[in-house]
Amino acid sequence: MPTPVTLDALNTCSEAEFVELLGSVFEDAPWVARAVAGLRPFADADALHAAMMAHVRGLPRSQCLDFLTLHPELAGLAARMGVMGAESTLEQGSLALAALSVDEAARWEELNQAYRHKFEFPFILCVRRHTRASALRIFAKRLANDRDTEFATALDEIGRITRLRLAGRIDGHGLANIAGRLTTHVLDTASGRPAEGVRVQLFETGGAERLLADRNTDRKGRTEQPLLDGGPLPTGQYELRFHLGDYFRAQGLSAEEPPFLDVVGIAFGIAEPEAHYHIPLTATPWAYSTYRGS
Repeated sequence: MPTPVTLDALNTCSEAEFVELLGSVFEDAPWVARAVAGLRPFADADALHAAMMAHVRGLPRSQCLDFLTLHPELAGLAARMGVMGAESTLEQGSLALAALSVDEAARWEELNQAYRHKFEFPFILCVRRHTRASALRIFAKRLANDRDTEFATALDEIGRITRLRLAGRIDGHGLANIAGRLTTHVLDTASGRPAEGVRVQLFETGGAERLLADRNTDRKGRTEQPLLDGGPLPTGQYELRFHLGDYFRAQGLSAEEPPFLDVVGIAFGIAEPEAHYHIPLTATPWAYSTYRGS
């Protein structure tokens, strides 16, 4: 993938350089970049993306259908043969679709065949906004749509995919509403101060459990970095585990063995990939509470 450049560089480079830099933002469709090169200069990256999407949406229906068919199926033949584009490979890799069990692969193949038979183009989803379980649920749900609804939905998903890809091409892109954050903090209400040194683990659940982050709180009771950030928060089910027993033992506030509260788990869901989820914990050795903060 090309090295990110500034918007000014994109606005002033030759058409050939512009297409080389942005030609793969839309799957196998460098003609999208070529079509908007003459509209430069763009005031910002949002205007550039809007122009690219307007060109795609303005295509005759038959040409737009041909464009949709260029997209690889999720966990499909192109993925298994390793012949997808670099960005599609990375995107599908975020769901570990190459590591499906035999039964899981059969389920994805069943859905792919049913979808293509009904709609005559592949199922298109911005997978960076989903966990594998969420993607599979959405896949099955969208099979119930009519063709016009699904045609429009596929274009909306391409808008999300290409917006994220474009952000990766433009240094200091300034694109809004493309990333979320998951943060936490722990307040020791027995001592009336932030809890420093609490081990906090984040797991993806809702399928095979996967550890995503393992941090300790700082003197402000927060983790030094967000538990999730840098892109959309994948829709799905998660659990935060706070190791309170070790913390209160170290503070000399709990001599019970085993402690009444040891590892406190907070199971929660993420449904808004571009939102800020803040999940604080207030705790004593004998009680805790949480809420969705800001």
